[in-house]
Amino acid sequence: MPLGAEELNHRLKAIRLLVLDVDGVLTDGVIAIDDLGVETKHFHVRDGSAIALWRKSGGKVAILSGRKAACVDRRAAELGITPVVQGVSSKLEPFRAILEETGIPTDQTLFMGDDWADLEVLASAGVGACPGDAADEVRSVAHLVVQSAGGRGAVREMVERVLRAQGRFEGLVATYRPVG
Repeated sequence: MPLGAEELNHRLKAIRLLVLDVDGVLTDGVIAIDDLGVETKHFHVRDGSAIALWRKSGGKVAILSGRKAACVDRRAAELGITPVVQGVSSKLEPFRAILEETGIPTDQTLFMGDDWADLEVLASAGVGACPGDAADEVRSVAHLVVQSAGGRGAVREMVERVLRAQGRFEGLVATYRPVG
């Protein structure tokens, strides 16, 4: 359920782990399959930059996806994301397993999803977030709805929002600015 600004900022300050769906969150939701059966997905470079910034800040990132695709493993490896859980029909138990594996409690976890299969986890996470183009049912229960669409900067916008709530955004971005 949407939260007031004060309660949302309070919850965002505690976040240490981001658990991300893939199709419709890290990608635009298009699943392209060529004539040879090879599946491809489009990942936004600025989402990747935000994940790198989050990890630089000491935050952890996991992937939880209902589909399985080799390109997801490759992108996750490029970004240093672990654990990566793919090909699950129900996400709640794998979500709990990720929390156990990382040792991070629910109230310090943000899950970002976009469709019906994500509803249980959105309700279970400390903060449930979604892209602006998520399913209506998802937007109605998410604590944080970003303006950007999935695969079009939604993860970047969410990471910036969390880091700003934690008072760490400006200092982290400053490490990229030229000295002098």
